[in-house]
Amino acid sequence: MLVRVLPDVVAIDREFTYTVPEGWADSPRFGIGAMVRVVLHGRRVGGWITEANVERPEGVELAPLAKLSSRGPSRGLIELSEWAAWRWAGRRAHYLRTASPPRMVAALPRPQRTRLVDTGDYADLFEGEGRTLRSRPSDDSLPVAIAAATRGQALILTPDHDRADELVRRLARQGVWVTRYPDGWAAAAAGATVVGTMSAAWAPAPDLAAVLVIDEHDESYRSGSAPAWSGRDVAIERARRAAVPCVLLSPVPSLEALRSKPVLRPSRGAERDGWPQVEVVDRRSEDPARAGLYSPALVRALRDGGRVACVLNRLGRSLLLACRVCGELAVCTECGMSMCQGDDGWLQCRSGDHTRPLVCADCGSTGMRNLRAGIKRVREEVESLVRTPVAEVTGSGYVGPATARVVVGTEAALHLGRPFDVVAFLELDQELLAPRFRAREQAMALIARAARITGPRTAGGRILLQTRLPDDPAVVAAFRADPALLARSERDRRQELGLPPYGAIAVVSGPAAGDFMARLGNPLDIRIAPDPGGQFYLRASDYDTLCNALAAVERPPGRLRIDVDPIRAI
Repeated sequence: MLVRVLPDVVAIDREFTYTVPEGWADSPRFGIGAMVRVVLHGRRVGGWITEANVERPEGVELAPLAKLSSRGPSRGLIELSEWAAWRWAGRRAHYLRTASPPRMVAALPRPQRTRLVDTGDYADLFEGEGRTLRSRPSDDSLPVAIAAATRGQALILTPDHDRADELVRRLARQGVWVTRYPDGWAAAAAGATVVGTMSAAWAPAPDLAAVLVIDEHDESYRSGSAPAWSGRDVAIERARRAAVPCVLLSPVPSLEALRSKPVLRPSRGAERDGWPQVEVVDRRSEDPARAGLYSPALVRALRDGGRVACVLNRLGRSLLLACRVCGELAVCTECGMSMCQGDDGWLQCRSGDHTRPLVCADCGSTGMRNLRAGIKRVREEVESLVRTPVAEVTGSGYVGPATARVVVGTEAALHLGRPFDVVAFLELDQELLAPRFRAREQAMALIARAARITGPRTAGGRILLQTRLPDDPAVVAAFRADPALLARSERDRRQELGLPPYGAIAVVSGPAAGDFMARLGNPLDIRIAPDPGGQFYLRASDYDTLCNALAAVERPPGRLRIDVDPIRAI
């Protein structure tokens, strides 16, 4: 028997033919997708069998498979990897790694029966092709997950590991045979319901009956490394290929979700009650140079004695300073860049090459006004306001008392897994005016996450939005607890500008980007805009046009990154 093998080498995206040693074909591990070891260019590498019983190529001496390692992805997942490689301009090996077991699997466990469980009021969601359900931030996703598992083997995606672990425990208590991906790869291949983060979109599911994506709007479903694929979109495509229903669950559905499936929503009264009370602090009348971050409403919230989380996506201590005497900005005398204050109290050039004491270069004064405080400085100032220890949290970790009443940090403060009475966004305009076309959508996602940890207004939950843009669609939607207001505004804007999901965007970067673009040329249906930093922005009317053009280009040697529909694109 002859088989084709795709090597587990990202730089080599082609298949090679090998012979199968005698007796291997009778092993239960052998088949399409099986993980093997082969000799390639004098060294042994891993790979996957992609096709069996192929014809012998002429004039080539074939080598045998070196080792039959483990069961691997199914034929359907191998075909799905081809689609994903086209959709995100990647390599098949990248996706098949995600679809493979973390440890070698020789045999599958004995299947278990899921005991009868109550489907509740959500069974209708999984009729036909599925729905997009606009839930309330305070709603529990367990009843929807139970409705999915009742149909048979379900594939359930959550945006973070803690929620996935909790959902596995709760489903198991309800009598569902459930496993956590990727550690439960073998159980998933035997037919268990699968729960996991974005990688679970590639879990084995031979008896797939339903797909559920919880908080489909969350950016955690996007891969941070190239190719930047979307777990949500893979799950949707997988459900379509298997002809099973796919339900997208979110309090703030993305335009992609609203466009892909019929939408169900709660009544206006029920939806409003499921959101916390949102207080908008209009700061337009305040002097930006003197107002600072601490409005009277924020000071009252900090001193009321409740649990407060202050969110400011700005690392460091002091990012922009001005002299209190002459008003000159702190600028590097060597390169002209602005200077910030480091932890040692000295001024540091943003290039990192120059430092000087905290002295005005124009008048020599040592008094500086902090125009853009980072969270380190904010924590110190909040501590002086509340006169109690305040914790600081960033993506790097948590600093301060474990039970601190007040927490200051980046959006990482919203991922602590603990409740707060008030969440205050100290400068929401920084999120609304970010140089990204998804900025408002991303700001609304942060507000929705804050709404989940404060609880509904009936339980006393509050969100404080400090802004100079009170009429922004995202602010109005949050204030009225009506995400549809933002969705309509964003839909009209993106349709007019041809932005996703009503258009397609890709960013090509890396040392080999110039060579790649030279090979691409100037297709009629692709608009190309070079960037001074060496990047190239590509736009097309749809993904078929864009992805077909990218797939037709042979990659040049060298480092190359292609981000199709990048989440942080301008």
